Amino acid sequence: MEIAHSVNAVPIRLTYERWYHITENHDDLASYFYDVLETIQKPDLVIRGNKGSLKATKTVGKKKWIIVVYKEVSKRDGFVITAYFLDTKPKGKVIWRQ
Repeated sequence: MEIAHSVNAVPIRLTYERWYHITENHDDLASYFYDVLETIQKPDLVIRGNKGSLKATKTVGKKKWIIVVYKEVSKRDGFVITAYFLDTKPKGKVIWRQ
């Protein structure tokens, strides 16, 4: 298990089991484990997600973004839900900007 701290200073857990499930559905992310953690810690934007989730986004190319969806359960705990690449600019209500 690895931990990255969100822009709200909440520790966000990324377990190896969760990583396995993410890469099973998004195999293009397989070599981006540490990029996912960095996206949580140093995002370009944080967008409000569904059901209380947050989406950390980071540009990884001219027209490529990595999106990490996570949930902050409390001020001391959170977890990664999923991660994926987008080839269009992320949309949604921006709640934090670099």
